[in-house]
Amino acid sequence: MASHINIEVCYALPDEQRIFSLEVPDSYDVEEAIKRSGVLEAYPEISLDTFKVGVFGKICKLNNSLHDKDRIEIYRKLIADPKESRRKKVEMERKKAAQAKQKANTESNL
Repeated sequence: MASHINIEVCYALPDEQRIFSLEVPDSYDVEEAIKRSGVLEAYPEISLDTFKVGVFGKICKLNNSLHDKDRIEIYRKLIADPKESRRKKVEMERKKAAQAKQKANTESNL
């Protein structure tokens, strides 16, 4: 008789997060659990060929085995590179600070 484990499959959008809790045979791998969870039907934009997956924040392969209480996470592609976004934000803050300083100097000279 096959033993079963309880796992979760998680997928998040900017304005929505879903957790699918299910019981699967302990022989299931990540891909089988994702397919059984119903997440692919609920979010047809998910492609296991291109989206990365992980267990508790660690990237893994679709054929990784599972353990009781594992949380499988499906990662969307990033719209922007986080490092580039931070660099642009710092650059804009520096420009604003320089403009404010220049404005203060101009007003003090009047």
